[in-house]
Order: sequence, then structure tokens, then C-alpha cells
Amino acid sequence: MADAGKVIVKNDNILGGEPVFRNTRVPFQALLDYLEHGKTLDAFLDDFPSVSKSEAIAALEEAKALVVARLA
Repeated sequence: MADAGKVIVKNDNILGGEPVFRNTRVPFQALLDYLEHGKTLDAFLDDFPSVSKSEAIAALEEAKALVVARLA
């Protein structure tokens, strides 16, 4: 599993190791899919109430940091 401070974790026993929000079975990819298809963050949160707004924003910030670091 990832570091304790991470919002997104991977565990081979949860969804075959797909990245999920900590303490849920909600794939991070689901959030990206919602946004990619023009749905709002609020729509995602309504459909996945086990994920908080702060967790969703933190996950997007983590992803952004990884992309920026890779491009630097």
C-alpha cells in the first residue's frame, strides 16, 4: 500500500491493484472519467459519497504534481 498521507492507494487485493481512494473501492480513474466527459466534481461526489470533496481535490493535486514533475 502507499504512504499513509496519500489519498490514492494501490493494493493488489482491492480491484486487482487499480488505484483507488483510500479506505474505499472507488477507482481514481472514475473521477478522471467523470471530468473527461464533462461531468462536474459535484456529480462525482454525489455518485460516490464515500469520497469527500477534499479527498477528490487532493487526489487531483497529487496527479498534477506527478505530471508536472515528469515534464520538468
